[in-house]
Amino acid sequence: MSEAQKRDTTEQVEFRAYCREWLSQNHPGRPGVKLPQGALELSNPDALAWLQTWQKSAYDAGLIGCDYPQELGGGGRTDCQAIANMEMMRAKTPYLPNIIGMGMAAPTLLHHAREEVKAELLPKLLSGEEIWCQGFTEPGAGSDLANQQTFAKRDGDNWVINGHKVWTSLAHFATWMILLCRTSKDDKYKGLSYFVAPIKVALGKGVTVRSLIKMTGQTGFNEVIFDDLIVNDRYRLDEVGAGWKVAMTTLLHERGAGPLVTPASGGMSLEEEAGAETSSALALADLARHTERHGQAALNDPLIRDDLIKIMIRQEAFRQNFRRGNLPALTDHPMRIPLQTKLVGTELNQDLQKIAYEVEGAGSTLYVNDDQAPAGGHWPLAYMNSFGVTIAAGTNEIQRNILGERVLGLPKSK
Repeated sequence: MSEAQKRDTTEQVEFRAYCREWLSQNHPGRPGVKLPQGALELSNPDALAWLQTWQKSAYDAGLIGCDYPQELGGGGRTDCQAIANMEMMRAKTPYLPNIIGMGMAAPTLLHHAREEVKAELLPKLLSGEEIWCQGFTEPGAGSDLANQQTFAKRDGDNWVINGHKVWTSLAHFATWMILLCRTSKDDKYKGLSYFVAPIKVALGKGVTVRSLIKMTGQTGFNEVIFDDLIVNDRYRLDEVGAGWKVAMTTLLHERGAGPLVTPASGGMSLEEEAGAETSSALALADLARHTERHGQAALNDPLIRDDLIKIMIRQEAFRQNFRRGNLPALTDHPMRIPLQTKLVGTELNQDLQKIAYEVEGAGSTLYVNDDQAPAGGHWPLAYMNSFGVTIAAGTNEIQRNILGERVLGLPKSK
């Protein structure tokens, strides 16, 4: 029994048992279509439809949106989402497709939207019936989020939006977008406002979505162009000029440091997520055991063994750090471990995938469509995809600045 389970309330004990029982009888099984490694790489409508069916089933059973109010489509429970996530992870269920909606849009709506807008949008967001995307990054404003040039101009009860967003994951499937715009040129930060924009109904009528091909050959990213898109003022979140504040709510949850637990994206508690990393290391060791290099198993190469042991040590430290996060007496700063998660986890994952290149040798040049690719080409594809997550949610360089300034109290970098 984990430390978290020992502290479960009566409600949580009963809910954990319910989740375990429901998942044992309702696991979706293997899909009839090939799924990409993660939700952000989805490009096949059939794969999306299968995953949406799974998300709707889990939502109807009460495993998604557990901690959201019932009147907004949630379960009305208290601190139960992490339990549902843990049990889904334990049952090895597939990931959920509406990752941006659940992890970023939902908590932002809950904290900043009008009550009628929450009631309108949250149920279909949590059920996965409507996919969401994020409109933050622009061609000329990557890491400098406040340098937004997409402009929203007031026109009575509406806003007219013109501009260009890029690296917009899932925009090709999205019904809604969380959208940061400039509404005034007088102040860099106070001139920003935040909207939720209905983009699917406006395709070809104010919205253009163009796929961007990644080095993997996949097309999960997009660019989105706005040409006089009309958005009603009811879909503005918080006050005009409060966009930076609202965006910080989004980013806090995107980086895993927000107060609301994300309804599973492969959903797992911090401790379970660390365990998943260990499983990857074991899979990598198994790859080395069954890959021949220079007439013998790659695992017999002392340099490869050394790399494997080092990555396993790092992952064990990662896991124990998560355990420490569950014990307030061992936590010196409330934001230290949550803010470390994205930085340490993405770099650890990337380094692990890189070792696989060394293990596979020349075989790592074979892509997933090649029948001769070791392990079905999984490891090289995962390595290429790993660069996206070290950039997403603010680059890891920015994350280091945040940790330095907000946790260590260092002066702002110039």
